[in-house]
Amino acid sequence: MVLLELTQVVATYGPVRALHGIDAQVPEGSIVALLGANGAGKTTTLRAISGMVKATGRIRFDGHEVLNRRPEDVARLGVAHVPEGRGTLAQLTVWENLQMGAYIRRDRNRVKQDLDRVCGYFPWIPQRRRQPAALLSGGEQQMLAIARALMLRPRLLLLDEPSLGLAPIVVREIFDLIQAINREEGLTVLVVEQNASLALQLARRAYVLEVGRVVLEGESDELARNESVRKSYLGY
Repeated sequence: MVLLELTQVVATYGPVRALHGIDAQVPEGSIVALLGANGAGKTTTLRAISGMVKATGRIRFDGHEVLNRRPEDVARLGVAHVPEGRGTLAQLTVWENLQMGAYIRRDRNRVKQDLDRVCGYFPWIPQRRRQPAALLSGGEQQMLAIARALMLRPRLLLLDEPSLGLAPIVVREIFDLIQAINREEGLTVLVVEQNASLALQLARRAYVLEVGRVVLEGESDELARNESVRKSYLGY
């Protein structure tokens, strides 16, 4: 089943067109990557999905048209967005950040269960619950941002550059966690990542963007063997 489908999505920032008719599909339960250089339109694609930038075309999530809906309305449908730069609320504590992740939920009786569930993935959180998020390391802040997104109980997780500025060992830990959550909970993930080698290891399928257009798409192992992808993004 296709959970998310983009059809001829065009997005602009003032007079500048950032997306030139994007077509893409994200099957339910899969991990899909968006690859490309800076300025390719990867972040704009995520923002169009979550209602953070005006766009035309069609974006359907679980049968619902979400194009140009308010971000909070898209979130209520089950889409959680972890932006580039992590987006943690620096002056709030770790625990307050997690609670903010559930702020639009109505099933308050299940929020406590989900706090326990999320701490199972991030066992360091209970010991740091009263610490301001600003005092966490970069890797911990990224993990907290993902944990906060999970508190929404989303069906689709949008991740924008989760490896940015982090040490390789921390990146591997985060990517292993994403795979575990996908495997154990069936959470669908659409990830933007400049580290194409890591992204192709993480994702089942990928799209390569250049200046706002999809120029290549396919299964990850197929793209990893593609000569143009290897030369342009994998460095060999």
